[in-house]
Amino acid sequence: MTSPYRNTFINPSTGCPAGYRRMSTTRHESFSEEMEKLDVQEGVNLMVETNGLSYGDYLQLDKVLSAQQCQSDAHGRPVHDEHLFIIIHQAYELWFKQIIFEIDSIRDMFLHDTVNEARMLEVNKRLQRVVMIIKLLVDQVLILETMTPLDFMDFRDYLSTASGFQSLQFRLLENKLGVRNEHRVRYNQSNYREVYKDNEDQLDQLVKSETEPSLCDLIQRWLARTPGLTSDNFNFTQKYQDAVNGSLKEALESVENEKNPEVKKVLLQSYKKKKDQYDSIFDVDKHNSLVARGERRFSFMALQGALMISLYREEPRFHQPHQILQSLMDIDSLITKWRYNHVILVQRMLGSAQIGTGGSSGYQYLRSTLSERYKVFLDLFNISTFLIPRDLIPPLTPEMKTALRTVDNGV
Repeated sequence: MTSPYRNTFINPSTGCPAGYRRMSTTRHESFSEEMEKLDVQEGVNLMVETNGLSYGDYLQLDKVLSAQQCQSDAHGRPVHDEHLFIIIHQAYELWFKQIIFEIDSIRDMFLHDTVNEARMLEVNKRLQRVVMIIKLLVDQVLILETMTPLDFMDFRDYLSTASGFQSLQFRLLENKLGVRNEHRVRYNQSNYREVYKDNEDQLDQLVKSETEPSLCDLIQRWLARTPGLTSDNFNFTQKYQDAVNGSLKEALESVENEKNPEVKKVLLQSYKKKKDQYDSIFDVDKHNSLVARGERRFSFMALQGALMISLYREEPRFHQPHQILQSLMDIDSLITKWRYNHVILVQRMLGSAQIGTGGSSGYQYLRSTLSERYKVFLDLFNISTFLIPRDLIPPLTPEMKTALRTVDNGV
């Protein structure tokens, strides 16, 4: 019988990357029979023979695995669960570093005046990687929940003034995504920078992250250049407004024909509310007013671009952009879930009234961060408010159909 490995890319005689021979695994030969046929094991340990880099050296495990210094041990009163607490938070910081690394690379792609569409697949891949990492961080809270409040109390005093609020990387991540200062909850009535005022290097990093273009800023610039938005080709904004106004006109006629006064009153209120919502996306001044009040984040044209991509997402050129918008919402949602899990964990461990180790109000402060003010891509969540039925979506012109089926290397 032919070996199941024949005609595959994996030859049974080849070895692992370290240089050890792979054993034959045919159905007719047992492991012991194979060993009997071998006088010696073929292959060499390449690391030893070539004086190469070891696994531990490559990962610098001597530094990583010696970084868990339990304060309870240092004080001569070892507490078992402190080790878990340190490992969990160090793992968080390592993943924060990777997320920042990915977000910075994506920002670099969008920093140019034109964005190479050939890079959109790579952007999506890296965004999906960030999504998967944050999913892991959300679930990681469950491991901490294996520690009871009494277990935590055994070593909490050894934390001294150390607090998760002091995590520089998490603040950098927030800023790089697009959380703005005016949307932050004040920390003990002060700007969150106060925590870093005694560390000049960290403060400089923080200020830089506030002043350089965030991912949200760059995504808005990109969306504002969506093909077909302006009057020089398709003029989606005007065509969409015409379609909505036609639908609203029919709705108003239906309300006016209603005979029941009570039903008519309810329908009229609903119509006015819907009309006000649509007016806010047609009128630049009304839109900017909502932005000033913190109810919207995107520029007027960026919101129009996101809406157009959402309505015409089945067009080939919009496949990747639509997936990018979905991934950005996933990131926002997962960070909100992570904050929520953190809040519940703190309440479980400390209750609702105890002060945090860093001096904040603890649970009360963390709960306040769950509001929509921390949602960077809030407008993408609210796009569904402005979607219209498929049969009302303005048909594309032949020129626009061609444009949305042709990749442009600079948009």
